[in-house]
Amino acid sequence: FGVDKQGNLMLIDEALTPDSSRFWPAASFKVGRSQESYDKQYLRDYLTSIGFDAQTPIDLPPTVLDNTLKKYIEAYVKLTGNRPELN
Repeated sequence: FGVDKQGNLMLIDEALTPDSSRFWPAASFKVGRSQESYDKQYLRDYLTSIGFDAQTPIDLPPTVLDNTLKKYIEAYVKLTGNRPELN
């Protein structure tokens, strides 16, 4: 949050996105475990599983890219009821 020169409160960061709000499907929610999600947690989990050091560039396998994209498409469909038009 921030304030402009006129004192108006401004939202400066993202809000209510799958990444900032951690949306989970209610039907599969279980206390005490990692949740299914509609964000980039899938990608984070993959990078952790291969011991990614965050310093060395890597090429992601196509399946990881495709599955990450599917998560965002799933979130979009859940929120809007429509499929996104991807080019």
